[in-house]
Amino acid sequence: MSSTENTAAGDSRPRGPVDSSRIPRYAGPATFARLPRLDEVGTADVAVVGVPFDSGVSYRPGARFGGNAIREASRLLRPYNPAQDASPFALAQVADGGDIAVNPFNINEAVETVEAAADELLGTGARLMTLGGDHTIALPLLRSVAKKHGPVALLHFDAHLDTWDTYFGAEYTHGTPFRRAVEEGILDTSALSHVGTRGPLYGKQDLTDDEKMGFGIVTSADIYRRGADEVADQLRQRIGDRPLYISIDIDCLDPAHAPGTGTPEAGGMTSRELLEILRGLASCNLVSADVVEVAPAYDHAEITSVAASHTAYELTTLMTRRIAADRAGEGTGTK
Repeated sequence: MSSTENTAAGDSRPRGPVDSSRIPRYAGPATFARLPRLDEVGTADVAVVGVPFDSGVSYRPGARFGGNAIREASRLLRPYNPAQDASPFALAQVADGGDIAVNPFNINEAVETVEAAADELLGTGARLMTLGGDHTIALPLLRSVAKKHGPVALLHFDAHLDTWDTYFGAEYTHGTPFRRAVEEGILDTSALSHVGTRGPLYGKQDLTDDEKMGFGIVTSADIYRRGADEVADQLRQRIGDRPLYISIDIDCLDPAHAPGTGTPEAGGMTSRELLEILRGLASCNLVSADVVEVAPAYDHAEITSVAASHTAYELTTLMTRRIAADRAGEGTGTK
């Protein structure tokens, strides 16, 4: 039994990951960060869930295997996060809720299934850290979060805008979730931003339409020129203390840092830049998040999965810090 597992009667402390000084990292079930399963703890403050779905992709498939690849890569994560000076798994209960099983042949049904499962988990009081899967799943997750919090602020890290109208007449794909979310009124259009965008578009109208929806854009070139701290400060000011959802397509990273993804674009940010920007959002009210589009068949030496696991770790830390601060009556976390 792990020394970080709290099983004594009356012990209300969160149950943490398996003790890697007693059980090797490569042994045992591959839950996220070697945390307990949700059914082992009953309820959680943050539930890590996978959605093995990639039927909404427009280029390379394989993201249905992303969640488990991220879990495997997360075996090396440790309980203390020095960059945020926090022990996320001691601040609140984090547990792995397994996968949401969805229909791979019917996108509309899959979207409905994800929304229903998210409703159930959020209904327990948990925040969601979702591992995709392709970006189609962001729409049902946002629908569910908005039922609880109202229209939410959104930070969308991605090489692409994902605000196109349709592909081959299909309204629900990995390139359309945020247009649908704006149309459905589930986003706070005063607090929306893409981060890390780059690459060719179908036409300048794509940018015009995106601006009309309320999105600001921080390109990967902006991050290179201005630096992570300045970008994080700009994003904090745009968001304020609104309920925030962060959606991260791993292709926001340069293919050198994330080759294992379906639609890679040259000229992206480094994994260090992504992690530093996230750490700079510590005062924000992050209510749920996702990391999507990890396609391990195109990965090399787990480069993409490792980057994704650390990204999910930073997001989880942000959530647990906010939970702990709210419980202490502080309202916001401090870095």
